[in-house]
Amino acid sequence: MTYRDLYTRLEILYDTREAQAIVRTILEIRFKMSYTDIVCGKVNELSADKEKELEEIMKRLENGEPLQYVLGEAEFAGRTFHVEPGVLIPRPETAELCRLIVNDIKAIHKDADPIVITDVGTGSGCIAITLSLELHNCKVRAYDISTKALEIAKKNAEVLGADVDFEIQDALRLEKKSTDDKIMNIIVSNPPYIAEKEKKEMCKNVLDHEPSLALFVSDDDPLIFYRSIAEYGVKNLKDGDRIYYEINPIYAQEMVEMMESLGYRDVKITNDLYGKQRMLRAIHA
Repeated sequence: MTYRDLYTRLEILYDTREAQAIVRTILEIRFKMSYTDIVCGKVNELSADKEKELEEIMKRLENGEPLQYVLGEAEFAGRTFHVEPGVLIPRPETAELCRLIVNDIKAIHKDADPIVITDVGTGSGCIAITLSLELHNCKVRAYDISTKALEIAKKNAEVLGADVDFEIQDALRLEKKSTDDKIMNIIVSNPPYIAEKEKKEMCKNVLDHEPSLALFVSDDDPLIFYRSIAEYGVKNLKDGDRIYYEINPIYAQEMVEMMESLGYRDVKITNDLYGKQRMLRAIHA
């Protein structure tokens, strides 16, 4: 068994360069091989037990299971998060949303004043945990409807040393929380936003393995989660408080119109690293 033998098995699903990168990552992380070890044929020197483990991993990869689920971890904003089937794999675009929030808050907010951040649909906890660790003097709450997701998020918070309060809540039936006039509030969410009609353009490994509950919305009402969260914000945010979303680029204009119709001001769309309209920020009037 060689490095070439391994990545060739994945070329039915991925192009050669991506297949090579996947196998190299497995060998580096799970089997502690350097790139030099890999190209020099150390794969052939694995013990029988390690070879069996590698074969089991390869079968999962050949079945289209995402690399992050196979490894049980994903990199996000410079940290390693535990992931497994049942939570969405964190994406670089979502890390950009965190960076946008951190930069905004550091520019406009005094560290001495407290902030309450509410992350709706937390999944692995990547947004809530990142903001908790990057911002000072903040209280972070994180909601999800999935008990499994909350278990994973709590584990990530514990391992990474983040202080986050996790709670089961349905994004479509959010319960009002008491607020203090002296506290700045931020709501952030990366809710399900992929329309059913977009499925035909998506990779099979995402469709077959990542949780549809965290991905898809009806073609008839693709803004359903955004609207519910924004309406919750109308009732809970004060003038000057902010709401941030990761959005579907194909509905960017509709998102702006909806937020403005609910009374939000300074609604701004920001592009992601791929040039797509991916992040929205709005201020409560």
